[in-house]
Amino acid sequence: MEQTEAALQVAKGISEYGILVVIAAFFLVFAIGVLVWNMVSYKNLTERIFTEFGEKITDVQEKANRNLETMVDIAEGLIPETQLRIKNTSSVYFDLATEKVCRLIKRVREENHIADREATAKKIRTLLTNMYEDRNSRFDSYRYRGKRLSEYTNPEWVEWVAKVVEGELYNESGANNGRAYTNVSAVYENIKLDFYHRLNG
Repeated sequence: MEQTEAALQVAKGISEYGILVVIAAFFLVFAIGVLVWNMVSYKNLTERIFTEFGEKITDVQEKANRNLETMVDIAEGLIPETQLRIKNTSSVYFDLATEKVCRLIKRVREENHIADREATAKKIRTLLTNMYEDRNSRFDSYRYRGKRLSEYTNPEWVEWVAKVVEGELYNESGANNGRAYTNVSAVYENIKLDFYHRLNG
């Protein structure tokens, strides 16, 4: 029924205004619709392109900033002065550790029942681990080649020193502070070398 009325209206329009006017009106309405649709589509497309472009520019800028920071860290790592500062600072900490370990040997020998080797070994490793972690927390303040200085340390150092401490505590020749200092100094010299190799590795 509605289709019939629409057809009658078109026929009536054609008879009153002529077919060319009706066709022109139809194409005019159609052209305006297409034009509006094109403008809306173009606007949406342009907004999407600008949004994606903005996101990509932000992403590129963030990556460029990260790359710049990395390059600055690497460049700093290549400067001999930086390595010299790190070696001087770390050397002070390792020398201090030598003194602390010598005092630890003396204290454990005097205060503990060293005949219980298992308990003594556990206590030694606990104390040495505390020293190691304390030094690492101080190394965290420094950066080298984009990483914290503590990332160049080696947890095996605790065991290296523990073996020297046990060797001094259970030495058949008895207590000898001079020998203990020499042996502890030697192991910390090895630790320094290992640390320096890790910095340059």
